[in-house]
Amino acid sequence: MTAVVIADDEPLVVAGVRTVLEAAGIAIAGTAHDGREAVAAIERHRPDVALVDLHMPGLGGLEVVERLAAVSPGTRALVLTSFGDQGNVLAAVEKGAAGFVLKTCAPEELVTAVRAVAAGEAYLSPVVTRMVLGLIAPESVPRRRDAVERVARLAAREREVLDLVAEGLSNAEIAGRAHMSEATVKTYVSRVLAKLECANRVQAAMLARDARS
Repeated sequence: MTAVVIADDEPLVVAGVRTVLEAAGIAIAGTAHDGREAVAAIERHRPDVALVDLHMPGLGGLEVVERLAAVSPGTRALVLTSFGDQGNVLAAVEKGAAGFVLKTCAPEELVTAVRAVAAGEAYLSPVVTRMVLGLIAPESVPRRRDAVERVARLAAREREVLDLVAEGLSNAEIAGRAHMSEATVKTYVSRVLAKLECANRVQAAMLARDARS
């Protein structure tokens, strides 16, 4: 069973998220109402997913995401965000967050996001994808040339998989689109991330966008 730690400074949000996830058969390993509590809970419970609000007292969500690799390498970060968090979302991508979900999303989308992240995939809702990719104008990307050079390392089939990852597709959706087995897609995604030196699919999607700019 997928285990989750919920970190948000609003008790009502925590209670609502807990209700939604438990109804879907997802275990809540622990909850926290500030960043330091979140890090401690994640280290103690080692959940599959840490559902982290960006704005918390004591230690912000970005710092929590950044500390995951040290305190619980197997835990993946799913960030709770709002429309006003664009800059922080971009920073969370750079720190290795595996997915983003809006606080206004439907319960079904929250469950989908948690399951996708727990399965090793990235989750970006279309709204968040447009928000993140829209933050970077082509002329403001100093590493565009580096992105082009890194993407050039990929073989044609790997580049095809990268382009589908950049569309926000799951492994199952990529398998259907590219006529591969899901296991083969997972192998390709792992190879692409290694060649691009990206920590996760979200970073790879950003790199693909930079290379096309």
